[in-house]
Amino acid sequence: MLDPRYVAEHVDEVRAALGRRSPAAAASLGDDFAETVRARRAAVQEVEGLLQQRNAESEAMAKLDKKSTDFAEKREALKALGTRIKEGEHKLGELEKKLAELVAAVPNLPDPSVPDGADETANVVVRAWGTKPEFSFTPKAHWDIGTGLGILDFDRAAKLSGSRFTVLFGAGARLERALINFMLDLHTREQGYVEVLPPFMVKDSALFGTGQLPKFEEDLFKIERRSAERNYDLYLIPTAEVPVTNLHADEILEAASLPIAYAAYTPCFRAEAGSHGRDVRGLVRQHQFDKVEIVRFTTPETSSAQHELLTSHAEEVLKRLGLHFRTSLLCAGDMGAISQKTYDLEVWLPSQGVYREISSCSNFGEYQARRAQIRYRPEPKGKPRLLHTLNGSGLAVGRTLIAVLEQYQQADGSVVVPEALRPFMGCEVIRGR
Repeated sequence: MLDPRYVAEHVDEVRAALGRRSPAAAASLGDDFAETVRARRAAVQEVEGLLQQRNAESEAMAKLDKKSTDFAEKREALKALGTRIKEGEHKLGELEKKLAELVAAVPNLPDPSVPDGADETANVVVRAWGTKPEFSFTPKAHWDIGTGLGILDFDRAAKLSGSRFTVLFGAGARLERALINFMLDLHTREQGYVEVLPPFMVKDSALFGTGQLPKFEEDLFKIERRSAERNYDLYLIPTAEVPVTNLHADEILEAASLPIAYAAYTPCFRAEAGSHGRDVRGLVRQHQFDKVEIVRFTTPETSSAQHELLTSHAEEVLKRLGLHFRTSLLCAGDMGAISQKTYDLEVWLPSQGVYREISSCSNFGEYQARRAQIRYRPEPKGKPRLLHTLNGSGLAVGRTLIAVLEQYQQADGSVVVPEALRPFMGCEVIRGR
């Protein structure tokens, strides 16, 4: 969330920055917001005027004889003035609350280094790694490879749960587990992350903290509503970013402890509202999928460098797996609403001849930290400041499995296991269950 007071005092500047995202983003600071800002400004002036008046009259009263009629009258007038001040402060508090609610729905401001543009066509490829695999045959899509090997079953999953679910059998299930273990080992043993296994259900307050609520509720699976016994809703997590980032909600960390780096495996659950007709086949867009997430907490001064570091850590997973990919800097119009700057890692899928996003590595600035009240103390006994949060997929496991099946497929329908995964798989080639 943006700083409500900063937005109120720099409306035109903030609206211009949001306009880099889209006209709709700029319009989020509309008439209701403008009226609330005007009312808040007037309330501030009224309270400040009353406080000045009380100070002046208190000084005048101090010069009067305490037994005089003027003193008694002045005392009663000050009591009435105190009541007006309390009423004005209450009104100001309500306006501050409304302003914060309105600002909570406003997207993050794009970093100045983010390119302008309305959609993915304006994204900038900053680097690529490896080369596109070449085949002496027409490469198959992962759903054909997986069903041919008997390791992916979409029909039985539909029987169990409906569309956009998958059952993995044999080497398919083992490959999923191997990818998870490989990623966690790399992040924790070599890159310095602390492994976390968080709950897979969270309160609505956690989803507000990371920015999914209230705007993106339709993409979430709500599993239990608040009741007389429990004053919060429960949701299945859409990503480990939610519980891991909120580990430090309402905390003040010491500067010496930063940066803090966590890696977490979780299943993820998304309703995929509004995505009908997109990626309906295969594993690309599922209601349930696995992911290994990397999250970093850092100071504002170091967050840019930490963002580059986190991105390199996600890239290393693809490099170790020998998968051709590229890294793109997203333009303002293609970024997620809560991101300040995002790199997308896009892996090559030979069956479609396209690059597909496999990880988004984002710097949120203080946007999430303000919502979740995650602060740090720059120096002992110093005034707490909001820190910066960053996260990325390291990686989306299902999409990594897709890339392995497609980039390592063989003419006979088998799939070569990347060397980095062989210790976890116990084989060099997948030939079926």
